[in-house]
Parts: sequence; structure tokens; C-alpha cells
Amino acid sequence: MKIIDAHMHYSNIKSFHTTARELSKVDYSYDGIIKEYEECDVILGIAMGLTETNGMGFPDNETTTPMGIDLSEVIPSNIVYCAGVNPFDINETTLHKLEKELQLPNVVGIKIYLGYYPFYAYDDVYEPVYKLAKKYSLPVVFHTGDTYSERGLLKYSHPLALDEVAVKHRDVNFMMAHFGDPWVLDGAEVVYKNSNMYADLSGLIVGTEVDVKRHQETRFFDHLQHALTYCDNYDKFLFGSDWPLIPIKPYIQFIKNIIPEQYHDDVFYNTALKVFPKIEKYIETR
Repeated sequence: MKIIDAHMHYSNIKSFHTTARELSKVDYSYDGIIKEYEECDVILGIAMGLTETNGMGFPDNETTTPMGIDLSEVIPSNIVYCAGVNPFDINETTLHKLEKELQLPNVVGIKIYLGYYPFYAYDDVYEPVYKLAKKYSLPVVFHTGDTYSERGLLKYSHPLALDEVAVKHRDVNFMMAHFGDPWVLDGAEVVYKNSNMYADLSGLIVGTEVDVKRHQETRFFDHLQHALTYCDNYDKFLFGSDWPLIPIKPYIQFIKNIIPEQYHDDVFYNTALKVFPKIEKYIETR
């Protein structure tokens, strides 16, 4: 089965290096992702554009819009990315830079980091970004749910805030990263209600294969199963690993275990082509 990883990272972020070294035990490098993807038949990874300066670390108010990917000087040919937005750095100049970046063949969407930055999805600061998404027929990905930083503010990352944006911008597709975990039932309602809202299933576990098995042997994910069943629309979900927070192979198996087999092709491949229309041509030309 061909797999598209619709949410991963390829940025030189201190916390990602620490997680890879101490928690997930993955090789967070060019060679590391090439090896893991080859072993798991992942044909394409969609990285979330993210950068930090030498100051406060992520979330970084000083980083510039658009944020890209910078783990290595040469980017693997099977990795594309969503241009990241810092709401503290949205102005005429940076919007022009963002628009130019969105025209690059390997830029397939826009990423907004709710919770990491203290703005709701419906804040006026993001309106020019949604206009660009509409102009170039690109999806907007929102971080939702728990933040991977104690400096995050959770009220901004609750998935219910996305409902207002989905209703206002019916001609833009949106993807709710992490399905709003732990508020997945609220996330399920937003996905269920809005035809232009999707969700990825990335970042639900941080750690090694042992951690995946440990969680599967408990009732830790009952809330997730409840939400998926409530939504009852599996073709609105996408596989994402959130690498380097977890090794690819055991996380693929985890998602296979919670998604009925008849929907695997959609979750692992077809829906990504629908949400990220630029990647179909990119895959064809590889």
C-alpha cells in the first residue's frame, strides 16, 4: 500500500532534536527519514514549515513569515512542505514573500500554529492568509489540541474555533492537525459539520514502539475511537506521523488498528491527494 505522510517535520528545532534523541530514539536527519520512508513504503512526506531563531525557541515570535524547512541543506526529493506563518510577522512585505513561496512546486499548503501563538483561527490577522489560500487553491493546516511547549496557550488551539473559519471560508479546505486531541469529540463535530474541514491523525503518541504498544493495551484511546465513530466519515481523515516524535513503522500500524480496513486507502493515500491537490502532479513527476 502506498502511503502519504500528511504531517511530519523537517526543521532544525531544538525540541525536535531532543525528542528524537531522548524519547522516540529516531535518527532525525536526512538519512534517517530516507531509511524510515523506504522501509514503510511512504512515497511522500508533507512537512510543516517551522523555524526558530537563537533566542526563545519555538514558539518563536521573532521568526519570519514564511517559515520553511531547514533540517539539512539538501531536502529529500520525497518531502514537500506547508509554508508556516508567524502572526507577529504578517505585513505587506511578508505576505508578498508568502505568496511567492506558495508558487513553488514543493510548497503544497499553509501552516498556522494555533496555541503556540496567541491568536484564534478567526482572528483578522489571518484573513490575508486565507485569501492567498483561496487564490492558489491550497489548504490551510491548523495546529489544534495539546501544544508541544509549556509556553503554548490551549484556549487558542481548541478545535471549536475552527468552525467559524470553515463557515466563513467555504471555498478553502482546512486540515485540523492532531484531530484536536484531547478534544477529539469536539473536533469530530467540526469535521462532520463542515465539508471543507479534514483532520490528520498525527501526534497522538510521543515515544518509541514500546510506547505505542503500551497505549494500545490500555483504554487510553477510547476517546479517539468514540470520536472517529461519531464522525462516521473516515474519508475525512489523513495519516500523519508527526515524525520525529514517533518512529514511522509502529505508528502506521497503530493507525491501521484504529481505522477499519476498508478505509485504509483513503486515510493513508487518497484523502491526502484531495486535500493537497499540488502533490498529485509532484508524485507523477518524481
